Amino acid sequence: MSDRTERRGDTAGAGSLPGRVPLRPPANPVSRKAIVMWLLDGLFWSVLLVGGAFLLSGWIGDGRWSWLPEWLADGAGWLPALTAVLVVPAALAEPFWRYAVHRWELSGDVVYARSGWIDRQWTFVPVSRIQTVDKKQGTLERVLGLATVDIRTASHAGSSTIKGLDYGVAAALAERLAQRAEELRDDAT
Repeated sequence: MSDRTERRGDTAGAGSLPGRVPLRPPANPVSRKAIVMWLLDGLFWSVLLVGGAFLLSGWIGDGRWSWLPEWLADGAGWLPALTAVLVVPAALAEPFWRYAVHRWELSGDVVYARSGWIDRQWTFVPVSRIQTVDKKQGTLERVLGLATVDIRTASHAGSSTIKGLDYGVAAALAERLAQRAEELRDDAT
């Protein structure tokens, strides 16, 4: 096989180490109900921002801010519409983008999670390093039957949070991680 063929068949990409497996997405998606949670959260904040812009434009339009340029004071009525045009599409797109990105997997003795919207974060947490595993639910999560699993290590950088899991999946994952971490600690002593 020629050198050229070997390079073309290399799926790890440029700059990768020989013999390394390329980074792949974790196997398990979060619950589809997480889309609803993120959508409601985004719309809530959008309404607050547009409402705040409406109040601010009314306050600017009262003429109390004489130090503002006249064109800005006269155009303050456009502030709520401009805010809505910028914020609402992002609030509608964000949940679908986050659902496409957020994944998790318990593989062997490592928890692997990917999250983010604008920035992406890949987290690998060795089960042997886990100190606590917490399962929690906010109000909206409780209504939708979702939960969040917090995986904590001694190092904050090694910790991970997996949001948007079905409650049953989160409970089973938290229990499995706690049991496996205890087994590994017992083996180390």
